[in-house]
Amino acid sequence: MAVEEKPASGVRTKTNVMRHLINFGVNPAALAYAMTTLGSAMINNIFSFYYVKLFLNKYKISEGAFHQSQVVYMVWNAINDPLFGYLQDNSKVPCCSQRRLSILYGAPLYSLAFLLAWFPWRSYTPGDWLSGLHLMVALCAFDGMLTFVLLAQCALFAEISSHHQSRLRLVKYSQVASLIGSSSVLFCGVLSKNMEDFAAFQAFTVMVAILSCVCMLYTGLHSESRFDNKGSESDASGSVDQTSFSMLTTLTWQILTNRDFKLFVFMNFFQVFILAFFNNFTMIFAEHLIPPDVLPSLARSVMYGAGFICPQLLVLSCEKLLRGIGYYRIILFTFYMEAAMAAIMLALGPQHYYILASFLTVNMVIIQAAFSLFGLPLADIIDTDLQKYKRSSPLSSMVFGTNALFTKPAQSLAPMIVLNILNQFGYEQLKEAGRDSNPSALESLHGVMFYLVCLVPMCVAALQILAWRPFSIRSSHTVDIKYIDG
Repeated sequence: MAVEEKPASGVRTKTNVMRHLINFGVNPAALAYAMTTLGSAMINNIFSFYYVKLFLNKYKISEGAFHQSQVVYMVWNAINDPLFGYLQDNSKVPCCSQRRLSILYGAPLYSLAFLLAWFPWRSYTPGDWLSGLHLMVALCAFDGMLTFVLLAQCALFAEISSHHQSRLRLVKYSQVASLIGSSSVLFCGVLSKNMEDFAAFQAFTVMVAILSCVCMLYTGLHSESRFDNKGSESDASGSVDQTSFSMLTTLTWQILTNRDFKLFVFMNFFQVFILAFFNNFTMIFAEHLIPPDVLPSLARSVMYGAGFICPQLLVLSCEKLLRGIGYYRIILFTFYMEAAMAAIMLALGPQHYYILASFLTVNMVIIQAAFSLFGLPLADIIDTDLQKYKRSSPLSSMVFGTNALFTKPAQSLAPMIVLNILNQFGYEQLKEAGRDSNPSALESLHGVMFYLVCLVPMCVAALQILAWRPFSIRSSHTVDIKYIDG
């Protein structure tokens, strides 16, 4: 009798916690979901913002080794998403098939992988081959664990509820969590003086890794999917051929033949590209195009932090718009706005430093804010796939993973292409000399940087408009429920 009381007591404790959360007006399911957003935002933003500058300027990696690492990363980045997606949707192993357990077991490894980049394996000399291997391992390890954990979270987004309003609540909670988590870039910049104090930077990353792990473990312990029992159900039905190659091919083909999915993937590829472009190079562009006497170090830290914090505030402020006109029109409007701002900045020229700083920051905000909404169209695509093929459970991880198969390479292509262009104009030689180098060569490099800052977002936005306009799922915000929860 005493042995049986322990689990009952544990269940009562968990129920009491949920009751207290509800009494405070907090939705337990949304909170559990958002805790992974909080943890991942802390480490993802720091990683994407600092790793390029760290390996180029501090570890002094050669251009060849940088490109080789990015190519390996691009291949691994594309392969691991559909691979993990298929495993999570079709595996009978609980740590893969149950979203909660995928996050629970993956979180510690995810946080450890984040730390790999910030600790050199030895004192690197310029062009050291080991720095290239270090970058390759750091990128692949971090992305592998990011994919395993966040695919499970993306699947939870589609599987916690099919109600549009419930999904908007998940977006709201997630944006609040991301707002808090994104402040890690601001605090990191202030405390480490934008990575000038490298020891302080390393200490801060360790602290952030621990905090992020704790946050994601909360999701692993408390989150639930409506389809958590799908593995046991498939076992009972005697499904033997579930993980065959032919099944994988069939399911992937069904996803790829969805017209809205293809349009979304094309548009999302360029969103990932432009997001990586600004995340990786905003700090470098600002240091070269805006004089330090115009924008001191503290102001730059605030500017960089705002680029990661303000997108969440923007999404939260647009909650009524999302309910009223839906994500389709809002996303389309951001593309028009990006193109217009880039055209105006190009016409004004690089000498307007404060406008240029505002342009860089606002671009980061709008692009990240729009990207934060992309879970909504993907969830709708998952719903239509579930209905069309009358599946017993949705292919949530596979849809997100197949999307990533085509869009993730943009994360590597952006830094590779931009760095190659910059090095054509002497960036590798001039980055150390700074403003003391040959004035004409520096002016030429700055001119190229300015044109990149303006023309890349302008062209990308134009392509995204062409891809997004034919997208047909536009009225999910007017539909209460598409299939019965449960």
